[in-house]
Amino acid sequence: MATYPTLVKKRMRTFYRSLNERDRRHYATIEAIKLGHGGIGYISQVLGCDQKTISHEIAELESGGGWFF
Repeated sequence: MATYPTLVKKRMRTFYRSLNERDRRHYATIEAIKLGHGGIGYISQVLGCDQKTISHEIAELESGGGWFF
């Protein structure tokens, strides 16, 4: 799994904090999915969010519950 440079992580955290709660969950989930194996733990650490939240959102997407934008 690739990791992000320090500057990218800083910008990700700034962006993450600007979002509402729903969009934070979606953003963290998308980033974790992009990274693949180990992505949930890494993004959880980078953004300071709960791994369970990301896992729940991924399960929701995979079950067909999906997100509606």
